[in-house]
Amino acid sequence: MRVVLISTYDLGRQPFGLASPAAWLRAEGHEVTTADLSREPPPLEAVRAADWIAFHLPMHTATRAAIPQIQAARALNPGARICCYGLYAPFNEEMLRGLGATHVIGGEFERALADVVAGRTAATGKLPAILDRLPFRIPDRTTLPPLRKYAGLMRGGDRKVAGYTEASRGCKHLCRHCPIVPVYEGRFRVVPREIVLADIRQQAGAGAEHITFGDPDFLNGPGHALAIVEALHAEFPELTYDVTIKVEHLLKHRDILPVLVRTGCLFVTSAVESLDDEVLERLAKGHTRSGFIEALALMRAHGLPMVPTFVPFTPWTTRENYLDLLRAIRDLELIGSVAPIQLAIRLLIPAGSKLLEIADLNPDPFDEAALSYGWRHTDPEMDRLCSDLLTLIRATDRRSASRSETFGLIWERAFGALPDFHLPDRATIPYLTEPWYC
Repeated sequence: MRVVLISTYDLGRQPFGLASPAAWLRAEGHEVTTADLSREPPPLEAVRAADWIAFHLPMHTATRAAIPQIQAARALNPGARICCYGLYAPFNEEMLRGLGATHVIGGEFERALADVVAGRTAATGKLPAILDRLPFRIPDRTTLPPLRKYAGLMRGGDRKVAGYTEASRGCKHLCRHCPIVPVYEGRFRVVPREIVLADIRQQAGAGAEHITFGDPDFLNGPGHALAIVEALHAEFPELTYDVTIKVEHLLKHRDILPVLVRTGCLFVTSAVESLDDEVLERLAKGHTRSGFIEALALMRAHGLPMVPTFVPFTPWTTRENYLDLLRAIRDLELIGSVAPIQLAIRLLIPAGSKLLEIADLNPDPFDEAALSYGWRHTDPEMDRLCSDLLTLIRATDRRSASRSETFGLIWERAFGALPDFHLPDRATIPYLTEPWYC
């Protein structure tokens, strides 16, 4: 079979979601073309000749970007079968089938995708979210654009080549706003250590100087995680990495922090989301404002920077809540640690979201174009503030303004006054050059 695997957007990273299924399909003798449309044009000739065209949909942005590409693929090759796979595929099954998708796969997708291409699955394509434990293969990255074309790591003014891998998928936690929860329902699956290390090894051979672990939470399985970073550091002592860890786990597994530092972890991303305890409870985040501050102090004591992410605009966020968030970022000296876009993110409610369980949410009807439920704040000024800040941040991003300069402009718009404090000259911690998270 001739198969084209397509990614529309993957946060500026070389897509694991293409490399992993490519390995499965090529091992079965299929002719596989990969296309990362964030970095290269659509492979029109391969699409015209394909028996199967499969779109990876790991997030909301990727799914919206895939809609016109699915339509274009259907027009180019009406006889091809189209499969959509990844986290956001099952949420949007009805829409995807309306576009011509014959199969929709969620969860652990590699074997299921190989099965449908080989004809081992019923032609209806009615597949539930797959949570089987898989015998993973080493991802095949040979036909993807080189790592230097992707987001890099900025450290001390120098840009480093960054790679990406996954040591686990899913999550054992049930945060209401998280798109992982409706699919994995509190379960996670580990990628075998030898597969993770082999994937890192091939990326290091291709020039990677830093690795991002894309696990939803690196410490869902602490023993597994530590074995990987110890082995990584033993084989590649100069290779650095970053991970994502919940505040709750930073506090619970504080004894692991020195190990992360010793093995080359440069920073930890943590989905803090809000500093208001009422909002945190609604989101079922599992931590409090005071817990975040404790975790931040704990990490700083070990010399390990935290990169907090936020969802600052929710139906329950008041203007004073938002101003308090800006004050806290100032007082906790986090201006250089927070990507400006994190201060303008609006709560997303996709199909199937656990947020719909909240009695007083009162969302608007599902918006087919936006692929989400709409909502409006009871204070119209909060909606205007969010919109204005998005415009501001996009403008400063286009002219490569520093984080501190952008924070000053955000402060001015939110408070209606210029900052009356000193802004740091530049970010003093390492960071990735594409800080989008949805």
